[in-house]
Amino acid sequence: MFVNLDKTIITVIQTYGLLVYPLLFAVIFLETGLVIAPFLPGDSLLFAAGTIASRGLVNIWIIWLIAVSAAILGDSVNYLIGKIVGNKIAKSRFIKKEYLERTQHFYDKYGGKTIIIARFIPIIRTFAPFVAGIGKMEYKKFIGFNIVGGLMWTSLLTFAGFFFGNLPLIKENFSIAIIAIIFISLIPLAVEIIKNRKKK
Repeated sequence: MFVNLDKTIITVIQTYGLLVYPLLFAVIFLETGLVIAPFLPGDSLLFAAGTIASRGLVNIWIIWLIAVSAAILGDSVNYLIGKIVGNKIAKSRFIKKEYLERTQHFYDKYGGKTIIIARFIPIIRTFAPFVAGIGKMEYKKFIGFNIVGGLMWTSLLTFAGFFFGNLPLIKENFSIAIIAIIFISLIPLAVEIIKNRKKK
């Protein structure tokens, strides 16, 4: 389903019409807002939504506005969860400690900019605001990084899909393009893991 997101979204539009908008909001919000949902599509979904918009099936500006709102609100909720009950959740069996450690390493290296950088890295994207909440980062500082990161991430991928998703090469090999986006987005995380293992 993830690698055929263009067909999935078209099916949703044909079946449910305008419900595609709240569904897009829900997936992006959950992927960024809940530490138990890092498996949901983020980068690939935004690219696919932009591609579908270029075909005139949905409005690109509504898609963009929904994506930006969901991304910023999702990170804010995730931050508040981390601040209020983060330590209890972090100790539960539902959270992989390895993900928390990787995210903390990003904070140690990049500081508050992690909120922006993490937008482009699956898994870290979901855990960054949560760890920021646990670490008691000031909300005034957090929301600035959150807004900048949310705008950059959603704009880049949504409009990339809008302008390039319908090129013959990509349109005919859309599944491969989605897999490539997922692979490229995982490279920074893989590099950090390899560096850590070499240090150990």
